[in-house]
Amino acid sequence: MGKHINERAATDQAGSVRQGEELNLESLLPWLVAHIPHLNGTPAVTQYTGGASNWTYCLSFENSTGKNSDVILRRGPVGTKAKGAHDMGREYRLQAALKPVYQYVPEMLAHCEDEAVIGAEFYVMEKLNGIIPRKNMPRDLSLSPHQTQTLCKNALDCLIELHKVDYQAANLSHIAKGSGYTQRQIDGWVGRFQKARTWNVPKANYICDWLKANIPDNEHICLTHNDFRFDNLVLDAQKPTQIIGVLDWELATLGDPLMDLGNSLAYWVQANDDRLAKSTRRQPTHLSGMYSRHEVIDYYLGQTGFKVDNFAFYEVYGLFRLAAIAQQIYYRYHHKQTNNPAFKNIWFFVHYLMWQCRQAIKGKR
Repeated sequence: MGKHINERAATDQAGSVRQGEELNLESLLPWLVAHIPHLNGTPAVTQYTGGASNWTYCLSFENSTGKNSDVILRRGPVGTKAKGAHDMGREYRLQAALKPVYQYVPEMLAHCEDEAVIGAEFYVMEKLNGIIPRKNMPRDLSLSPHQTQTLCKNALDCLIELHKVDYQAANLSHIAKGSGYTQRQIDGWVGRFQKARTWNVPKANYICDWLKANIPDNEHICLTHNDFRFDNLVLDAQKPTQIIGVLDWELATLGDPLMDLGNSLAYWVQANDDRLAKSTRRQPTHLSGMYSRHEVIDYYLGQTGFKVDNFAFYEVYGLFRLAAIAQQIYYRYHHKQTNNPAFKNIWFFVHYLMWQCRQAIKGKR
């Protein structure tokens, strides 16, 4: 891997808490001590900036040995949210049930429904210490093309392993309706986009109509993550091609695995993409050795045995869904429900994603 890795520098770290998003420690700490007894004292609180949806904090407590005992706290954002979104209780219970059968889930520690504690429902889980592959790999980490390809395969195998989990044996049959998922997703995301639409983004009628007219006849139902990206993975700091955790289970459900893959491909910016795509890249899928989008599809289908005549529906769905998510985020900024400056120009990204949808429909993506 080239030069020796500075493990602390490479390991993912949170930053300063955003103004207006501070935690009320006066009411939080008594609750934490009551529900997670090994936490003592007043923690150092930092916040992760990668997520655009739920707010995620790292609380670093000093234990009796003088070492840090870090935990992660997740809560929903302030402002109008889609029905069913930011359900911390569901996210907590799903991961708790999944942990015994899917090794990549962090350990759940406690869940709080009482919004009076910090102003929102939240849960606390273990912190997985490792490397999160964000827009670029850590400065001290240099993977060869072969190692990058190994990481890519391992990530896809992680997704495939999730899709093969026996959700009935894991007592997760109740988390969603299952059958009819594809139709519900198209209707749901079209409705969410239209509800969150602001004056400065397109109506997208052509794309919505195309999706409704091209729903596949067959669907498969399994556990799906629906936000499976490199920046939701945790890599072993000593062996960075190995994955030790999968994060952010907010959107996980019983759904179609090919739609889950389509969601992942919406974020997959490869080395030969245009300048606008590269400006939106948030994971290192451009590195030499990474699969192209077509190679990802071929690998996944080869490993799972699924037969698909035309993957365009799943690609367009993933892109449109991402556009709707981006628009929901921008809607909160537009209506001054959040002041995060990172959201200011997301409306332009929505335009670009709609163009990508049209390109995928034409088979040019």
